[in-house]
Amino acid sequence: MTAQVLTLTQAQTQSQAGGWDVIVVGTGMGGGTIGRRLAEQGHSVLFVERGGAGQRAEEHGLNPHIWDEEARLVRGYWPKPMQATVNGTTTLFHAPLGAGVGGSSVFYAAALERPAPHDLDDSPDIPHPTGGWPVSYAEMAPYFAEAEALYHVCGGADPLAAETAALPDGPEMSEADVALAAKMQAAGLHPYQGHLGLRRFEGSDGYLGRKCPNDAKLDGRSAGVEPALATGRATLLLRAPVTEIRHDQGRVSGVKIWTGGEEAILQAKTYVLAAGALHTPRLLLASGGVGNGSGMVGRNLMFHLNEMFALWPPRQTPTAPSGGVSRALAFRDLYHSGADRFGMVQAMGIEARYGEIVHYLNMAFDRSLLRHLPWLRAFTRLPALVAVKLLGSAKIFVGILEDLPYAQNRVIFDPDNPDHLAIQYEMAPELLARRRAFRRALKTRLRGLRKMFVSTGPELNFGHPCGTVRFGLDPATSVLNRDCRLHEADNLYVVDAGFMPTSMGVNPSLTIAANALRVGDVVSKALRKGEL
Repeated sequence: MTAQVLTLTQAQTQSQAGGWDVIVVGTGMGGGTIGRRLAEQGHSVLFVERGGAGQRAEEHGLNPHIWDEEARLVRGYWPKPMQATVNGTTTLFHAPLGAGVGGSSVFYAAALERPAPHDLDDSPDIPHPTGGWPVSYAEMAPYFAEAEALYHVCGGADPLAAETAALPDGPEMSEADVALAAKMQAAGLHPYQGHLGLRRFEGSDGYLGRKCPNDAKLDGRSAGVEPALATGRATLLLRAPVTEIRHDQGRVSGVKIWTGGEEAILQAKTYVLAAGALHTPRLLLASGGVGNGSGMVGRNLMFHLNEMFALWPPRQTPTAPSGGVSRALAFRDLYHSGADRFGMVQAMGIEARYGEIVHYLNMAFDRSLLRHLPWLRAFTRLPALVAVKLLGSAKIFVGILEDLPYAQNRVIFDPDNPDHLAIQYEMAPELLARRRAFRRALKTRLRGLRKMFVSTGPELNFGHPCGTVRFGLDPATSVLNRDCRLHEADNLYVVDAGFMPTSMGVNPSLTIAANALRVGDVVSKALRKGEL
């Protein structure tokens, strides 16, 4: 990678000599994927990344307890804490966000699930809350398939799907997972082997949720940036925060970068923002509100609601001596129930031993009103100890509850402190009602299985922000057109999760990658025609 990494001086020289076809801001699932797509189609690409490269042999996960900004950047973490005001209560914490080559995706657990058609399409049987995405599921389907191939997605067929992709088999399931799947089937559920982005299985299963030291786990780095650099047509600028997008009369003329105490303006024919759904809107607002004619930049912020629970396999079932990572099982029986939009259920990838149960109970405590009484935190050990003593080692699952867009939920931008990350979010009554219905449905459908709910209250998944620069057909209610180009700028596109008008009932990663491939084709075609 070293030869393709530019210094700021080298980047300035190339910019003055004509620049690049495309500058991509951000290197995660969206940025890495579109950069690879464009480089492989013969275009020159500059990746601009806020963080560093890190050491390729690193294996660590996210650590919210490190507060020193430089220490966080060295490890590939977003350096600054997020101020979240949720239901009127403000907390300051480090969100699960990355800053480095691959972005947050290097820390993800490689879950790459396709959404269902009703996530995108409106139909009489299942009305869509926004009337449907501007791009249909049928139009996205070839890009889902291509993203699955690019990210080496493996796993089983969902028995409930009308049509399923032919994926390679995933890692061999443990005896505990096989036994648990049998118990689920006996309860009338339809489990399948969850879809993961894994090239190789030996050892790679242990890197789900943390950095992979090789290319066994596919993410924005291993499936995007590194293959793009290998073409010889892509280069990379590190530790280079973009502070402003220069624009005039509907066109972007450059991006302003501040790094190492120096400022520079870099130019290209076209520009792609992939800084993430929390950062892209702040950059647009910091740039004189480019694209904000609708007033929608930063608004319609969505996450998912996590509903975590532990399931125990039948007694006497052998478990792995190491208690290793397992993301084997998923099911979609409750994905959509009557008029309710719920979501899929999947294994989180860890075993619910004493330490893990305490950890998740502590996280729930820290977000609750009781956090002001820290001495009570120690009492989370009691239910964890009782559960483990009575039931042994379990698997933690999470139900992903779809969130819906509301304009009042938004990213906050402070022009006097533009680097400050802040959000404002109110849980809608319908969301809380759906959560209660989801929990009731889970309890009913899991009857007969040994279980314990870990989530004690509504829990936002801060790793799944989306919707803050949504695409649509009406410039009065959206920021991007159907090609994810800004309505108000001819040569500026967005391919992070901000484009999504709804959060869907699955992890967003595969959809981000598929959309980046689709938008990459749009940009490549326009470049070849000389339209950019």
